[in-house]
Amino acid sequence: MEKSKPTQPDTKKGKSIHELNDVGSLKLEIERQITKPLEEVSIVSLVNLFVKYAYVARASDVHLDPTTDKIRVRFRIDGILHDIFDKIFITKSLHQEIISRIKVMSGLRTDEHFLPQDGRFKTDPDGVGPIDVRVSIMPTYYGENAVLRILAETHTFTLEDLGFLSDELKKVERAIKKPYGMILANGPTGSGKSTTLYTILKRLNIPETSIITVEDPIEYSLEGITQVQTDARVGLTFANGLRSILRQDPNVIMVGEIRDQETASIAVNAALTGHLLLSTLHTNDSATTFPRLMDMGVPPFLIASTVNIAMGQRLIRTLCQSCKKKRELSSSELDSLKEMIPNLKERKLVFYIGTGCDTCGGTGYHGRTGIREVIEVNDEIRNLIMARANSQQIKEAAVKNGMRTMLQNGLEKAMEGVTSLEEVLRIIHE
Repeated sequence: MEKSKPTQPDTKKGKSIHELNDVGSLKLEIERQITKPLEEVSIVSLVNLFVKYAYVARASDVHLDPTTDKIRVRFRIDGILHDIFDKIFITKSLHQEIISRIKVMSGLRTDEHFLPQDGRFKTDPDGVGPIDVRVSIMPTYYGENAVLRILAETHTFTLEDLGFLSDELKKVERAIKKPYGMILANGPTGSGKSTTLYTILKRLNIPETSIITVEDPIEYSLEGITQVQTDARVGLTFANGLRSILRQDPNVIMVGEIRDQETASIAVNAALTGHLLLSTLHTNDSATTFPRLMDMGVPPFLIASTVNIAMGQRLIRTLCQSCKKKRELSSSELDSLKEMIPNLKERKLVFYIGTGCDTCGGTGYHGRTGIREVIEVNDEIRNLIMARANSQQIKEAAVKNGMRTMLQNGLEKAMEGVTSLEEVLRIIHE
């Protein structure tokens, strides 16, 4: 009886996938797999290679999109999608097998092709560490696509790693030492809000403190913390979950997102009755937090009494340290910058740019950091909230009290050589 083909690549032609730990080797191995005759392609190895490549290349997501006659594979690295294998034709014939393999790994129905499905799986490639992968399958015109979110459990962020300036960090540390109140991280999808809250939870996670979260979905598992996954099919919403959590004797509560009036009302009342509550809102900046809560029907006096700090944030790409160099601004760029920041001092106007190299894959950037604005609610801000002030009035008062706006924060990082001026303006104005 003929032996079945090995699922790992032949070591004469290439290394085992467990020995491939750099981006270049992994890319070559993926290219070798997808250019084989169809009957020789190992789907198991190919899916594992996609995940491992994403992890080693620091990608947050893998997009597998079917088109008319091929599969398009893209990796979101530092917030930007890259079509790494655009020069190679990945035949559509592999599409259904790849999707089926992902479904099997995620415990999803392989016979369902017309409804969206969500799942997750865990893999542990040698030399990399455990990788948690969240999966979303969606039926499209050309067949089912898959988006894999890479959630690496080996990440060990601290607050100091997240790009907080020293005065911002002090505001956050004061807020998390309070036994009650709300800490809100705000920004669009993909701005690092969850990472900020998880990092704060890790700081608060001590045996004397009971921490419970209600999330959709649970992105990272945190030992010592009770985490609840919402499920609309059985009526477990943010609001219902939060209501039940309050009967579980918690000290600290994290709500994945405040998105409706009921959740907002319960969250504010929880913070008012002796709980430290962490959550997120989809707002463009920190000052809009307060009008948004009012729009959800929360009375101004409750907002003023419960919110400790509101953070607005974005993620910006950091310059590759191997190829960055100084650049001079043109006169038109200088004039535009002065219009945006009238009190900018010219003697500080030193900026940098990444020229592109092998380390950063020719992009000029390597990694990301946060830019933020942090409003610590003091008496002046409370009075403005009680008077139903708009976001601009609140922002002006916060700046007068020493808050740096996200634009100012970003420009400081640009002048320090952490990022480029172009990247700051792209993120602020996108």
